[in-house]
Amino acid sequence: MQPMIIIDAVLISIALAILLIGTFTDFKTREVPDWVNYSGIAAGLGIRLLYSASTFEWNYIIAGVLGFAVFLGIALAMFYLGQWGGGDSKMLMGLGALLGIELRPDNLLIAFFVNMLIIGALYGIAWSIYLAAKHRKRFVLFVSRAVKGKEYKKAKKILFAAVALLLLISVMSDFYIAAALIAAAFALFFVFYAFVFLTAVEKISLVKLLPVERLTEGDWIVKDVVVDKKRICGPKDLGISRHQIKKLLRLKQNGKIRKVLVKEGMPFVPSFLIAFAISLVWGNLVLLFFV
Repeated sequence: MQPMIIIDAVLISIALAILLIGTFTDFKTREVPDWVNYSGIAAGLGIRLLYSASTFEWNYIIAGVLGFAVFLGIALAMFYLGQWGGGDSKMLMGLGALLGIELRPDNLLIAFFVNMLIIGALYGIAWSIYLAAKHRKRFVLFVSRAVKGKEYKKAKKILFAAVALLLLISVMSDFYIAAALIAAAFALFFVFYAFVFLTAVEKISLVKLLPVERLTEGDWIVKDVVVDKKRICGPKDLGISRHQIKKLLRLKQNGKIRKVLVKEGMPFVPSFLIAFAISLVWGNLVLLFFV
């Protein structure tokens, strides 16, 4: 067996191991320990560097650095958009370093990324439906109140006006343009009601009042916490820091604050594990079904 094949197998095994550990901890505590993610980054870049230095095949370490850099960019974008927590983002960086990126259709990291987009979307929808069903009474109550609100009615009028305009233009267009406009009209409906659904799920099941002592570094604070006219933390921080938690604990001891409104993210690492397993068995789903 060639040495590179052995190294690839070791790196894939490490990636699978950190995904399994991350999935377990994400389900249990909604967190992925830093030591898991940093181990993936260190192992990926370290093993690749040692192999390249001993064989002078520098493409191997370059692939790892590129994988890390590309997934670092994606992870930062998702983190600052508020879609992922710090643990999910660091996990992605570790996978980038371990698997490495090469401009080949059968590259495992590229297959994983494509599959992650597909599986992540399906996983997010399934998890949201599960949460809506679990809290169905609160969900129905929230939606029934929301659809009676002025903001919803105003948004609905804008939606219907936009759809009507698209359909009107489609009547005066040729077949292909008309088909595209009709598809866009249906897409507007889907996006609008999907937004209403996801907002309801977030409000009833993902936003919680958490005791100060249960806060952990990286938790997303929903509203600014202001004590004695001083802002302690808030949503602009992109995750609460240890220093801010210590401040809140001191304030709690003085009886000035007890709980903080926190947005709890869904356990997203399991979708990484599913996408990775599919990539190992079937490869890139897009290439498998559409090529």
